[in-house]
Amino acid sequence: MAHDPPHPSYPPPDATHPWQPPPPYPTSSWQLPPPHPGQPPGAVPPGRRTEREPLGHHGDLRVLRSAYRWQRRTATLTALGYFTLFLVLSAYAPGVMTRTLADGIPAGLLLALVQLPVTWLAIALYEHTARRYVDPLAERIRRHAELDARRGAAR
Repeated sequence: MAHDPPHPSYPPPDATHPWQPPPPYPTSSWQLPPPHPGQPPGAVPPGRRTEREPLGHHGDLRVLRSAYRWQRRTATLTALGYFTLFLVLSAYAPGVMTRTLADGIPAGLLLALVQLPVTWLAIALYEHTARRYVDPLAERIRRHAELDARRGAAR
């Protein structure tokens, strides 16, 4: 464009002093401290046992998130999927919705009344998957976190 300056408004980088990244700093409490002088990197300090890695290194949180995500999607798609089907039939198949079934009750009314049991089914499915998959994972992570906290307090 005509109003753009021919060169950037900031100074060019100095070629005599190349950029150096800053030294790494621990960003979380689960990162290991720097090694003691004379020890190779990654070595365990004397007097410290490592029976298992701290909580931050476990894939349990990732597994818990994916189980919870699956649980939410299943329950949501059960309830919203049926409701969407009801809306699509109402908009694009009015003949199906106005057809009378037993005792002169229209099919649309029966499909609308079935929405309540489908919602209950979605809630029951949500609770079932929570008890069977998500809650045991969360309890295991909670126990590991308490164990890590007690180990940290004992030091």
